Amino acid sequence: MPNYKLLTPGPLTTSHSVKEEMLCDRCTWDEDYKGITQKIRTQLLELACVQEQDYTAVLMQGSGTFAVESVMTSAISDNDKVLIVTNGAYGERIVKMAHCIGLNYREYRVAYNAYPNEAEIKEMLEEDQAITHLVMVHCETTTGILNPIEMIARVAREYSKTSIIDAMSSFGGMEINIHELGIDYLISSANKCIQGVPGFGFVIAKRDKLLACEGNARSLSLDLFDQWSEMNKDGKWRFTSPTHVVAAFSKAIDELHAEGGISERYRRYQNNNQILRDRLERMGIHTYITAEKQSPIITTFLFPSEDFNFEDFYLYVKERGFVLYPGKLTEVDTFRVGNIGEIYEEDIQTLCDIIEDYMEGCQHA
Repeated sequence: MPNYKLLTPGPLTTSHSVKEEMLCDRCTWDEDYKGITQKIRTQLLELACVQEQDYTAVLMQGSGTFAVESVMTSAISDNDKVLIVTNGAYGERIVKMAHCIGLNYREYRVAYNAYPNEAEIKEMLEEDQAITHLVMVHCETTTGILNPIEMIARVAREYSKTSIIDAMSSFGGMEINIHELGIDYLISSANKCIQGVPGFGFVIAKRDKLLACEGNARSLSLDLFDQWSEMNKDGKWRFTSPTHVVAAFSKAIDELHAEGGISERYRRYQNNNQILRDRLERMGIHTYITAEKQSPIITTFLFPSEDFNFEDFYLYVKERGFVLYPGKLTEVDTFRVGNIGEIYEEDIQTLCDIIEDYMEGCQHA
């Protein structure tokens, strides 16, 4: 199979050494393997800038969505009500979760290219005293918008609400000081900015909040408290864990540190993103999100013309070694380009050369 560069928000291009970690089979009961699990949990807390006496890390089998749903079903009781802030498909997915679980919830929806309004959120909290939890996606990969995590965390603290942040596409790729922000639950996944492979998500939770979750879950396999309780004994997962993925993730964390930590990885991602946006802008391919709201993770681009054929464009780029991402917007035609993973400036420059050749070919056709 061709070894494409994935310019997607995860799964993404991984290093050869991360892939190599999956060549060995491991036993879930083995002490060495359980040691890998505990190593990961400790390192995640370090990356989150929190102390073990205040926070804990729980790993959960499945995609990132499984981890989000584990928090939603476990952290919110029948007596609670959650306000879900949405401006993209992944926030809307959380609304679907709340509906399926049977939670008492309210949605605050804004346009896909807009920030949630602080005054409007405060007004909702003041008029609806039943709300106990606030949920928001940090980086909405629907568009690439980077939502105001500081504002949401501050409002949650001001109104004594439990904060839940879906940081699926941002954690590990930009600094998030969970302790300073006072976030209660932060959720991410193995196959995003830490540059592992798909197979599990993780939750960084305040210990006191997690301890209060016992008995809340409406799911056996997604019970976050029970998963933590078992894992906290000696590193054993409750049910069969993705052993190859766990080993790869441990290696990916080591490589994050070797790169210079989150700050250096952010610098690389930001540089990738800036080059990409600047060069495509010069070709007449404009961004959907304005620069001040743009994350360094993934960028949504508007079709350059009405007759632009994305399928033809996609195949042209893929045949030259790069896989792009279709858009998720309904009101406008877009495509997306991610720049996380083992992607460097030379990769972005090569991609832009390919896109430039394609656009010139279209003009002469």
